[in-house]
Amino acid sequence: MWLVVRIDLHAHSDASDGTDSPGEVVASAREAGLDVVALTDHDTTAGWGEAAETARALGVGLVRGMEMSTRYKNVSVHLLCYLHDPGSPALVAELAKIRDERAGRARVMVDRITEDYPITWDDVLAQAAGARSLGRPHLADALVAAGVVADRDEAFERLLSTRGPYYVQHYAPATKRAIDLVRAAGGVPVLAHPGATQRGRILPDKAFAALAEVGLAGIEVHHRDHSPAQVGRLAEIARRLDLLVTGSSDYHGDGKPNRLGENLTDEHVLDAIAAQGVTPVLRS
Repeated sequence: MWLVVRIDLHAHSDASDGTDSPGEVVASAREAGLDVVALTDHDTTAGWGEAAETARALGVGLVRGMEMSTRYKNVSVHLLCYLHDPGSPALVAELAKIRDERAGRARVMVDRITEDYPITWDDVLAQAAGARSLGRPHLADALVAAGVVADRDEAFERLLSTRGPYYVQHYAPATKRAIDLVRAAGGVPVLAHPGATQRGRILPDKAFAALAEVGLAGIEVHHRDHSPAQVGRLAEIARRLDLLVTGSSDYHGDGKPNRLGENLTDEHVLDAIAAQGVTPVLRS
């Protein structure tokens, strides 16, 4: 009998915009029947310690990573970064700048929203709790708590999307520079949901080759926000450029409908990622 290893390489905790603690993400991964889960909070590694402690206790494999906000020309691009050195000075400095800019952008958006709806900056901070990376999902949670919308999805659809009335752009490094920083930190860069057309503009085909030339390792092909056409397109791009193909849930706890294990990554892909990273995978 073949042993199937179930691997989900994209999950968020309340260190950024998830609703579970890092330890709860790992515990939920075990309950979902996963063998390995990656913790990939936005622009922070603050949850690594707690996640690792729980992973060792429960016998769950853990890939330590993050999801980095970047920009390719006029396209917002999220870059998953696996198994890097969390103390790399250049990367640490860039992440601090991104987080500061995120918080500043959120404050400006709240100032605009409060002209029309009953939420305050303190309401947003209360929803963010101890998050190291503050973003639009926390604004969405404040709107839900105030009864303005029913859930995060409605908040983004009506008010907070890039096409919404209160949106403010925030600083993000160029994707090529981010890949350089990740590689210099010994990490493995993989594009997150690059075919999610409902999120806004997506990367054109030629961009993938340009990013592969500077060290991109893979593409998150299997994601709930990808249509079958986008899955086929991205799989072909990965094949042509010899890039790794991953599949993930993009789990956010109760913050999104995404469920752990709804898309999975092959074990040989994880082995290839582990061979490139400087931080080891915690094996169960």
